[in-house]
This record gives sequence, C-alpha cells and structure tokens, in this order.
Amino acid sequence: MQADYANGNNNKHKDVDNHNDNDDDVNGCNENDVDDSGNTEQNEDGSSPSASYVMYVRMEDLLEKLKLLNYDIEFLPEFKIKAINRNYFVTQTNPGEQFYTFTLLAAWLIRKAGGTFEAPQESDDPNATIAIILDYLRDTNVSIEFPPNKLKQGSGEHAIYVLDNLADEALKAQKFQWKKVQISPDEPSNEPDIEDDDAELILEKVEEEMMAEYDDEDEDILHVDDITKLYGQNFSEMQKPDDILESKTNREEWQLELERVLPQLKVTIKTDKIKTRESYLNRQLEPSLKQYQMFQDELSKIKEQYRDASGGVTERTRIFNKLSEELEHVKKEMDERGSSMTDGTPLINIKKTITKMKTEISEMNIRIGVLEYSLMCARIRDRTQFQEDMNNQNTIAIS
Repeated sequence: MQADYANGNNNKHKDVDNHNDNDDDVNGCNENDVDDSGNTEQNEDGSSPSASYVMYVRMEDLLEKLKLLNYDIEFLPEFKIKAINRNYFVTQTNPGEQFYTFTLLAAWLIRKAGGTFEAPQESDDPNATIAIILDYLRDTNVSIEFPPNKLKQGSGEHAIYVLDNLADEALKAQKFQWKKVQISPDEPSNEPDIEDDDAELILEKVEEEMMAEYDDEDEDILHVDDITKLYGQNFSEMQKPDDILESKTNREEWQLELERVLPQLKVTIKTDKIKTRESYLNRQLEPSLKQYQMFQDELSKIKEQYRDASGGVTERTRIFNKLSEELEHVKKEMDERGSSMTDGTPLINIKKTITKMKTEISEMNIRIGVLEYSLMCARIRDRTQFQEDMNNQNTIAIS
C-alpha cells in the first residue's frame, strides 16, 4: 500500500512536469503561429481531436497581439469598451454588440496598419462595412474563402481569422519583431511546489501505522512481494542478454517445487485499511451529513407548506374561473341590451307596424260602413215589402 501511494505521488509529480512541458509547447506553438501569420487552422487536420480547440488558441493569440498593439491604452478608452476576454469572439453571446465591437476593432487595426478607415457607427450598413474590411484584406494578399455574411454575427472562426490577419498587418506596420527568450544557464528552473493534501497525509500516516502492525502480525506469512524480491536479487546475475536463456529444470522438479511452496502462498486482503479510511471519511463528513439532513428536513417542511398553499391556490383558482365565466355572461347580456337600446331598428319596425295597422283599421271602417249601408238598405226593402204585403191582404179582405 505504501508502494501504491509512492507511485501515486510520483505520478502526480510526473503529471505536473508533463503539464509544464505542455505549457512550454503551447507557448512555443503560439510563437510559431504568430510568425506564420496565425495559420493554425491550416496546420490542423479536421479529424484531429484538437481541431475544435484551434479557434480558442487563435483567439488567445489575437488577444496577445492586441496587447502588444496597446489596445487597452489606445482602443478601449477611445470607444469606452470593456476589455475583451479570451473567448469573446469564440462563442456567440450578443450578436449586435459583438458585431459592433468587431467592426470598431477591425477599423482600429486597419488604421494601425496604415490604412484609412473611420470608426463605423451602429447605424451604418453592415454589408458596406464588411466589404471595406474584406477589400483591405484582399489588398494585403490575404485569402478570403468564405462568404461575407459569415461576419455579420460578429463571432466565430471567420471573425477571428479576419481580426488575426489585421493584427498581423498592424504589427508589421509597427515593425514589431518576435525575439526568442534568452534563458541563462545558471537560472534555476521554476518548478511549482506541490502542496500535499492534509487529509491525504493523515491517511498515509494511518496506513503506515497499520502496515507496521500487519508486518508484526504476518511475519510468518509468505507474500508474493517477498518472492518477487527474493528472485529479483539474482535477476541481474541470471540475465544474459547475448545468449538465449534455456531452463535446465525439468517439469517434475517444477511440479515438486510448486507443491512445496503452494501451502505458503497466501493472498492477504487487508480490509481493515478500507474500514479505517471509511471511518475517517465518515468522521470528516459527519458535520456535512448532519447539515445535509437538516436541510432535507427544512426542504420537507417547505414542500409541505407549498402543498398546503397550492391547495388553497387551486381552490381560489377554481372560484376565480367560475366568477370569470359569470362575468363574461353578464358582459355578454349587457352588450346585447346596450346594442338593442342604441339600435333604432325595433322602433322603426314598431312605427311601420302602427302605420300598417292604421291603414288596416281605415279599410275595416270603410268595409263596416259599406256593410252597414247594405244592411240598412236590406232592412228598408224588407220593410217596404212587408208593408205592401199587408196592404194587399187588407184589400182582399174588404172585397
């Protein structure tokens, strides 16, 4: 177990050394990229695992070039813009703001390179602004193999490509030259100090004490490591690199030796060490676990209160919906009555009906008069006929 921890610590030191080496490689790569006008994407294969991170590296190179051009002193105060971070043009966050910053920065770099390009305004035509930028790049023999509308979002690999080439032209105009770093041979290398975790040191001490106890108890047990050490002492003497190794032991002797050693071979798994580590972790995490349990209880109470409040809200919502339906019904009736009150059609219809009824009454009066006259004539005729009949009868009786 001590060997495992030693190997683990060695691996940590190796990882740190490798990380430092990788940092040196990245710095060297950045310098080479700037010397080659930032053509990092051309050296990357599309199927390479690092192809998706080329844009990040190129953005960092662009930011370093802007710092060399004193953009934080000349550019930022002039336009009152916040400092650009190393991922500003990599990811799309605010297209309008990013495009405006892109055009301002491109115009500033063109002026630094000796060109004439006034700072664009937010109300300017983006197509015209992009056309001016791309025309300047074409004049400096920079290949443009993408459509201009790719720059309208103000971010992405195309925007970084344009700004990077403009920064290169500005550095050339400033007659800036890269110099190699001079490292004196007597200068000590700055290796980072690795701080061991206190918990890991405590665990190592506990394991060392437990290993000492197990060594005292298990002295009579033959371990695989002991056999390896025993045979490893004579390994260098037995090794013959120039000759072919040939075994002089026959199968029977190997079998007898195996039967003799087999009872002494034991694989010991020391679970107490795991239990000790578990108990140590439990002691360390006990306050956090108690706090977590307390938070769980508070969460349960809050959920219960939320359920109670949700029940009241549901009932009130149902009542509100019912009242809303009744209100809509009343509004509908009011609208109907209001429209009927303001509408003059029923009154006109009533007037027409009255006029029609008066006409019919007049016609009925005429018909009644005619009928009364006919009835009166009939009565007079009947009475006259009756008088004549009576007179005729009287005459006959007298004769």
